[in-house]
Amino acid sequence: MGISIPAVSSPDDRHHEPEGEVWVGVRIEGTESPLRAEAIRSALARAGAPFVEPTVYPDSSITAVHDQALVDWQATAHDEWVRAGLDRDPGQDRVVPYIFPHPGLLEGIDPIEPSSASARAGRYVYDTMTLIAPGTWKAARAAADVALTAAGLVESGTQATYGLCRPPGHHAARSAIGGSCYLNNSAIAAGSLAGTGRVGVLDIDAHHGNGTQSIFYEDPGVLTCSVHVDPREGWFPHFFGLAGETGRGPGEGTNRNLPLPAGTGDREWLAGVEGLLDWLLAGGAGKLVVALGLDAAAGDPEGPFEVSEAGYRSAGRLIGAAGLPTVFIQEGGYALDTLGDLVIAALEGFEEGAASATGDA
Repeated sequence: MGISIPAVSSPDDRHHEPEGEVWVGVRIEGTESPLRAEAIRSALARAGAPFVEPTVYPDSSITAVHDQALVDWQATAHDEWVRAGLDRDPGQDRVVPYIFPHPGLLEGIDPIEPSSASARAGRYVYDTMTLIAPGTWKAARAAADVALTAAGLVESGTQATYGLCRPPGHHAARSAIGGSCYLNNSAIAAGSLAGTGRVGVLDIDAHHGNGTQSIFYEDPGVLTCSVHVDPREGWFPHFFGLAGETGRGPGEGTNRNLPLPAGTGDREWLAGVEGLLDWLLAGGAGKLVVALGLDAAAGDPEGPFEVSEAGYRSAGRLIGAAGLPTVFIQEGGYALDTLGDLVIAALEGFEEGAASATGDA
């Protein structure tokens, strides 16, 4: 079976080469490599998916969900790092922070904008995993254009699109980045659709979409929900993702989290996906953004769930049967030998579910 869903993809994702991450003070290999996108592109090509090149969108489409200061800093962060000589002394060739404006440090005092390049990194990056390489901004900016192009096609009447976004984005918040995410592609896509009615964001990555939640936490126009491993079991992002986080102010009631225990398999995970879809439909979502994380799959090195390929196909069917114009945005997924097949399973499942819902099956 082939794929008819348009796949938006940019070769610029290859420019992001973090070459590892700093984990508990040690630089390790890391799993967010350019090979991820290559594996998915190859699978899409084998499935006959029509490829679409992204359109370049104005920065205003990005600053609709991210602070201008964060965007400006990312665009020049590596150049600033090199000008400061940090690539030579102490010899760190990637941007990585060492001090953070922690609330306990500030004690309510508004921090100044630090002049040191290493301290500025801590101003905008909340962990040491999210290294910035010479080509990171080019790749992140292209990923945002991929997301916006995919959303634009849906806004123009295409029933479903897939955005091959790398680096991923759902951990990036309005004013800070982390979790190997730089621009929040799912939030950017949702923000671009929000002017046409209420939008739903369904995050099925193994980890809580904390950045997307925080961006829309007070926004009544975007419903956000996430099914993920319980952060209380020691999983990133550790401090967020509980069921009691439901939105704030005008956004009260517009966020839903479903934390599940490590080891969760198809049945419980699919029940969660179905329940969140029902909640989005009941809340009046007219368009859907799916943060398509594939690290819930059994055997993924970054996730503790046991979801099968058949489980992802079933999730796709449920999403397709919901009948909403849908934008899939690639998030996590790190098992290179199965990653492409999982994308195809989810997209084929969507087409099966959509056909069944319209009687075209």
